[in-house]
Amino acid sequence: MTVTTEPPTLATGPLATDPLRIVVADDQPSVREGLALLLDMLPDTEVVATAADGQQALDAVAEHRPAAILLDIHMPVLDGVETTRRLVAEHPDVAIVILTTYLEDADVLDAIRAGARGFLTKDADRTDIARALHAAAAGLSIVDPRVHTTLLAATRRDTPQPEAPEPREPQDSHDPDDVPATAPHNVLPDNLTEREVEILALIVDGLTNPEIAARLYLSINTVKSHINRMFAKTGSRDRAAAISYAHRHKLME
Repeated sequence: MTVTTEPPTLATGPLATDPLRIVVADDQPSVREGLALLLDMLPDTEVVATAADGQQALDAVAEHRPAAILLDIHMPVLDGVETTRRLVAEHPDVAIVILTTYLEDADVLDAIRAGARGFLTKDADRTDIARALHAAAAGLSIVDPRVHTTLLAATRRDTPQPEAPEPREPQDSHDPDDVPATAPHNVLPDNLTEREVEILALIVDGLTNPEIAARLYLSINTVKSHINRMFAKTGSRDRAAAISYAHRHKLME
């Protein structure tokens, strides 16, 4: 089971029938070859190359120009985190989905900060993996809910406690959605409003725009407007970046 921010569009090429071109990178031959075989059997994915380490993954992406890469987080030469950083810098159009063996893997948090869009454990089935790759290629994010829990726990454990803020002057406003929000022990950064933080919390929980609208009794257009303003204030390019922002700033406590 996976958590998705929106129903992904399963085709990224010019035609709806174009398969998604992907690279599979894993240092274990049996895992790498098994994943490549399973994914290549699906009608909407095409494995154009495989790689046994991070450097091979970079070389394969440079040569084949895939839409997405399935990347093991622990590999020789270059690990998944450093490979993610280099892929984002050198090939920003390639979507990155990280595979991890252990739910407690602390490197997953570093990978999301580096720019990975999806996170799955290696016991995910091929349908979930393909769905995550398609979603990532469409600019969306799919995170195994168990990995999501680990991310949140790791952020709460590792993020330093902020200094006590100075008192702020009260603001006059007749619209509660426009009042900058505060949480216990912390003044939220970037002038976020109560509503924006509320919606960000629901994004962290994996709700889609229609689900957020239903939960808060708002129209979908209103939800999108709040999300767009929240993205602009936090410098987030997508939901994955917004989730990372929420984790870094401990907004959900």
